[in-house]
Amino acid sequence: MTETTSSARGDKPAVIAISSHVARGTVGNRAVVLALESLGFPVWSVPTVMLPWHPGHGPGTRIAPADGEFAALVDDLAGARWLPEVGAVITGYFGTTEQIEPVARLIEAVKRTNPGAVYLCDPILGDGGRLYQPEALVAAIRDRLLPLADIVTPNRFELELLTGLEFSDNTHLIEAAVALGPESVLVTSAFPLLRGGTGNLLVADYKALLAEHRLIERAPQGLGDLTGAVFLARMLSGMAGEKALQTATAAVYEILARSTKRGADELTLETDAESLKHPMAMVQMRRLAYPSGDRRA
Repeated sequence: MTETTSSARGDKPAVIAISSHVARGTVGNRAVVLALESLGFPVWSVPTVMLPWHPGHGPGTRIAPADGEFAALVDDLAGARWLPEVGAVITGYFGTTEQIEPVARLIEAVKRTNPGAVYLCDPILGDGGRLYQPEALVAAIRDRLLPLADIVTPNRFELELLTGLEFSDNTHLIEAAVALGPESVLVTSAFPLLRGGTGNLLVADYKALLAEHRLIERAPQGLGDLTGAVFLARMLSGMAGEKALQTATAAVYEILARSTKRGADELTLETDAESLKHPMAMVQMRRLAYPSGDRRA
């Protein structure tokens, strides 16, 4: 990643975070903003929808801003005099398909203002074979946002949705990640090589790297949101991809392990923020075969 413009408030660039907001819990922008600010990055937070809690906890009221008002707010940010402070944009869960176009315009404005800015797209579309966004939104993310993305962080199911492929092993994941297009693809649910494990697969810089750890059953929500935010922070801080993958995976795993040990039904980021900075958890790093003859190799 190229060097970004620093914020006037410090030596780290501001990040625009666009995702859902929950009143209770640490998912969506609650996880993203807390993680980025804990790591020293000023954040411009843009909620796409407001919820009382993660829908996995049960039904709750959903408040989505009117599409015209959301677009006007985002266009205000695109024209803000502080835009040179922004070194990255991260997007997650969208409330409506119509939110995609104004967000794309904002990303384009950020990149025009700061050509070194990084865009991370977390395509929150579904999981475990269940699609929880409309097909039109899948298409809008694929056709409008992915071409702008420097980093994309899908789970296995989302990678299938975006590529139209099916996977049975990590070789298929790597090939699909290369075909997807963005410079870096971090698959947050790779096929484990360790019995009882899980891990993150990074395909970037002509390499495929797998970071594995023990699978924790019935994990709280928000792992994908947190992984994307911490990985982005590592990259903005100048870490190489392999080190960024290792330390981001270790931080999220450590927070997950501590949260579940407490019996918490949400990630306890407010208690374990130090794990974001200096994780002690061990993860198994492996280098996997990169497709031979790929046009980027």
